[in-house]
Amino acid sequence: MSVTTLSLFPLQAVLFPGGLLRLKVFEARYLDLMAECLRERRPFGVVALKSGAETSRQHVEFETIGTMAELIDVDSAQAGILQVRCRGTQRFEVKSRRQQSDGLWIAQIETLPDDDSAAPAEALHETVKGLANAIATLKAQGSVPFLQPYRFDDAGWVANRWCEILPISLAAKQKLMELPDATVRLQLVDEFLRSKGVVT
Repeated sequence: MSVTTLSLFPLQAVLFPGGLLRLKVFEARYLDLMAECLRERRPFGVVALKSGAETSRQHVEFETIGTMAELIDVDSAQAGILQVRCRGTQRFEVKSRRQQSDGLWIAQIETLPDDDSAAPAEALHETVKGLANAIATLKAQGSVPFLQPYRFDDAGWVANRWCEILPISLAAKQKLMELPDATVRLQLVDEFLRSKGVVT
């Protein structure tokens, strides 16, 4: 774990490690941030908003645990607007933060450990199969919400991908993302899916 400085992008979304994030960037502070990250090949931090809007500068409250995002590609088809695709990498905790005059939040963060690599328990194999089926259905509809390679043999990866597409609140997604144990995260996802009859 290390302490470092990171620029933050508060969003109405929770980014999970290994997740795909698509952004439409048009505010000057974030256009500058994307240019800087592209030039210096460094990540920025995504934190979920607790109150306030993505475009507001004042009265913004956001979570203290977020996920770093690295740029995959940036497209500027329209003047003044960037279409950005990012990959979630490592979780972090905000230790202190300050807001620059342009409205950009800068934080001192401490990185958090990655999920331990563990195979899903046998009792959860229906939930793994359910994710494979969900991916096939989404692909048939022309949607590809996840980055490859698909890692069905990794409990954390399976749990994170389910968390991204489940119809649950932002606060619930945040709590799941923060869990330090990936097997517990997958267990909770499994319980939710069974309660809804998605998995039997």
